[in-house]
Formats: sequence, C-alpha cells, structure tokens
Amino acid sequence: MTVAPPYRVGIVVARFNESVTSRLLTGAEGCLEERGVAKERRDVRWVAGAWEIPVVARAMATAGGYDAIIALGAVIRGETPHFDFIAGETARGLMDIQTAYGVPVGFGVLTCDNMEQALARAGGAAGNKGFDAAEAALGAVAAARADGRS
Repeated sequence: MTVAPPYRVGIVVARFNESVTSRLLTGAEGCLEERGVAKERRDVRWVAGAWEIPVVARAMATAGGYDAIIALGAVIRGETPHFDFIAGETARGLMDIQTAYGVPVGFGVLTCDNMEQALARAGGAAGNKGFDAAEAALGAVAAARADGRS
C-alpha cells in the first residue's frame, strides 16, 4: 500500500443509477482511505446524472485546491442512441478538464450494456471501478509531480 501525500480530492457522483454509483463511491473512498487521504480532505458532490459530472468537475478544477478529481457515474445502454451521446460527451468533457486545468480526473463513469454489467463493475465479479478510478487519479498526481516542480 502506497500512502499519498496530504492530497485534496474532489469526487463527483451521479445520482442516476444510484444503486451502482453509490457502490462506486464506496470503492473510491476505500482506495483513498487505504492511500492515506483523510476524510476531511475529500469533497463529494452529487449531481443528477453523468451529463452533469463535467460541469461540477470543471468548477472544482477552476476553484483550485484539488490535487485530483474522481468522476463516478453509470451510463447503461438503452434502445436509443442517447447512451452514445451521454457516454461520449461525458468522457470528452472530463478529458478536456484535465488537460485544460492540469488536474487529473479519475474516470469512473461506467458505460455498460446492462445493469448486470454495471453491478459487476461496482464491487462485483469485475472489481470496483470506483476504486480503480481513485487509484488512477492518485497515480497521475504522483507521476505529474515526480520531477518535484508541480
């Protein structure tokens, strides 16, 4: 277990598909706890759905003070192309934030064909992608600061 410096981490979680996203949040917080990120150095913001995640993540990035942001959501394919628009634009929005503001964004937005796949990735047989997103975000912060200048 690697212990993180006293990072401050923002977490943005979608309420839509909350039976999945609450499990992703549990996974992310478990990773942060294991890595030594104190509870008082974590800010959780709930939004309606994945579509709203980027705007709140951007607000956190522009406010400053966050070493990393973790985005958690679950977009499940339906019968219309809605899935493609939401999943793609959410991913693009989050990538734009981390490249524009230099704040790593852990991508924990599931894009699944059905609820069973989502639950498997939220603490089931396929692990917990919330944990993985937190781990990736902390790793990106450490890598970006490895030269000691950041």
